[in-house]
Amino acid sequence: MSPAGTGPAGAHPAGAVDHLTPERWETANRLLIRKALAEFAHERLITPVPDPRRADGYVVRSDDALTEYRFTAVRRALDHWQVAAASLTRHRDGTELPLAALDFFVELQKSLGLSNEVLPVYLEEISSTLSGTCYKLAKPAVTSAELVDAGFQAIETGMTEGHPCFVANNGRLGFGVHEYLAYAPETANPVRLVWLAAHRSRAAFTAGAGVEYESFLRQELGGDTVERFHRVLTDQGLDPADYLFVPVHPWQWWNKLAVTFAAEVARRHLVCLGEGDDEYLAQQSIRTFFNRSNPHRHYVKTALSVLNMGFMRGLSAAYMEATPAINDWLARLIENDPVLRSTGLTIIRERAAVGYRHLEYEKATDRSSPYRKMLAALWRESPVASLREGESLATMASLLHVDHEGRSFAGALIERSGLPPVQWLRHYLRAYYTPLLHSFYAYDLVYMPHGENVILVLEDGVVRRAVYKDIAEEIAVMDPDAVLPPEVSRVRVEVPEDQKLLSILTDVFDCFFRFLAADLAAEGVLTEDDFWRTVAEVTREYQASVPELGDKFARYDLFAPEFALSCLNRLQLRDNRQMVDLTDPSAALQLVGTLKNPLAGF
Repeated sequence: MSPAGTGPAGAHPAGAVDHLTPERWETANRLLIRKALAEFAHERLITPVPDPRRADGYVVRSDDALTEYRFTAVRRALDHWQVAAASLTRHRDGTELPLAALDFFVELQKSLGLSNEVLPVYLEEISSTLSGTCYKLAKPAVTSAELVDAGFQAIETGMTEGHPCFVANNGRLGFGVHEYLAYAPETANPVRLVWLAAHRSRAAFTAGAGVEYESFLRQELGGDTVERFHRVLTDQGLDPADYLFVPVHPWQWWNKLAVTFAAEVARRHLVCLGEGDDEYLAQQSIRTFFNRSNPHRHYVKTALSVLNMGFMRGLSAAYMEATPAINDWLARLIENDPVLRSTGLTIIRERAAVGYRHLEYEKATDRSSPYRKMLAALWRESPVASLREGESLATMASLLHVDHEGRSFAGALIERSGLPPVQWLRHYLRAYYTPLLHSFYAYDLVYMPHGENVILVLEDGVVRRAVYKDIAEEIAVMDPDAVLPPEVSRVRVEVPEDQKLLSILTDVFDCFFRFLAADLAAEGVLTEDDFWRTVAEVTREYQASVPELGDKFARYDLFAPEFALSCLNRLQLRDNRQMVDLTDPSAALQLVGTLKNPLAGF
């Protein structure tokens, strides 16, 4: 392995940018401006006005009103703008200009509320996102129908869009181009993790019920690797019993720990053991790895001090300590609840975690500092082990994937299933959406249920059940009086009454169903009315099955005429380094007006 700062051994510098051609750059800019117009109009940052020159035509003007962006769009439920990429043109002084995303953000800086401080960093994130799109455009084109049969990790690495709402969704600031090629999920390059020995005086290992450090590590690494790592320590006169093993993202070792934690290495508080033997594949979240060599072994989630989509993607050692206990608590809750059990819902538990505390940086910083999130890891169960005969896996993000021919992955699954689209949708909703409803109404419990945090278990294209993940960092209990075990108390949050239901209305309806319904309608698979009618019917069926929760259904009415529009891009445009304080997520919400609730009509 070559040091990351020098580029891959023997690589030609120009070869690293082969994907950046004028044609791909033009396409990437067109696609990104299309998304920016659609999502910024949705968030009411810009107001497209009708273009009298063509049917369904709209115009958006720059801050100085001299540049025009002209396009056609279909407006759908939840104020969703489906902008036709091919229709998009840019004009100034009667001349048509090339589409250039960086110019777009400079021209609309005031409208978008971009401060002079945030703008250049945001432009860097946009540049990185565009570069990633060019890389994806350079890959051999795979149709959605082919992807259906491609297997779990081929689907994971085959995603082309990233988060459906965020415009700058592949910033990954900190990666050089050779590191992008080595570590981005879409490049699908196998990665070997670097392992460190961390002195127990500064490191802590916590685990769920039934997990013990020594046997767990041997199970994850293999006995030979453990013995090899022990020899690295004994050869330096160190006692392996004094240390805990920590898996580290290679980028983190080369770029951060070897430099920023130099004192710890020099004093042998940290010892580099070398690479492990297993090969891993980066997942959509970039810092979580699937074990390709042994798919039944755990995922490994690592700290990565790279800025991506509004956060430095570190992992807090303090946060890790309670992680396994929170997972065990939720697993028991699901197991003991007949409604959740009947949906087939499972979680892949974060079974063990390890964190390292750099005492000097801790004295110098507050709890949210990136310096406290540089060295920690967790192990999450693999869903592969739970598969039954005939079942396969797909990230839920894949439902929003649209291929180069305009065909959706969801549409391809429906076709494969042979079911009428409404029937297919019912199966999916019962597996994914009903558990979210019951968790909310029965326990005031909410998740972060976006596409990257849910794995679907499929059989012949039909969704049989859902697997939720990313539990300890993302779940919250919104009842201030909830009785929780002390080790789980961190998940209790205070949320204003009128914002509680946004955990469904925003996170599920506006940030996922809005896109899925629009894609299926555009493809002619399922009308929007049929989509939302089915969501309403599944909601009513759930409510009828638990009449004892009637008071809660009335208090938090899913059929209310409208709900607050919560804007994600506005968060990132305001502060792209720390969008939200995760300990108080509701405090940061950007609420702008309301959306008509598509369930209200049913």
